[in-house]
Amino acid sequence: MTRVFIYIIKMYQKYISAIIGRHCRFYPTCSQYSVEALEHYGFVKGLILSGKRIIRCHPWNDGGYDPVIKNEKGR
Repeated sequence: MTRVFIYIIKMYQKYISAIIGRHCRFYPTCSQYSVEALEHYGFVKGLILSGKRIIRCHPWNDGGYDPVIKNEKGR
C-alpha cells in the first residue's frame, strides 16, 4: 500500500504540480515530505505525518524548512 501512495504522489508531482505550479509554503514540499515520511515510517505513520503537514500548509502559516524527522527506529 505504501508503494501505491508513493506512486500516486510522484505522478501528482510530475503531471499535476507541473501544470498548476508550486504553491507549497514549506521546504521540502508537502508532496516530497509525504514521500519521505512514507518511505521512512511506513504507511500508517507516514500517512499521519503527511496529513498533519498538509493541514499546516495554508496562507496563514509562514512555512519554511520542515524536514521529516528520521529517528533511528523508523518503522
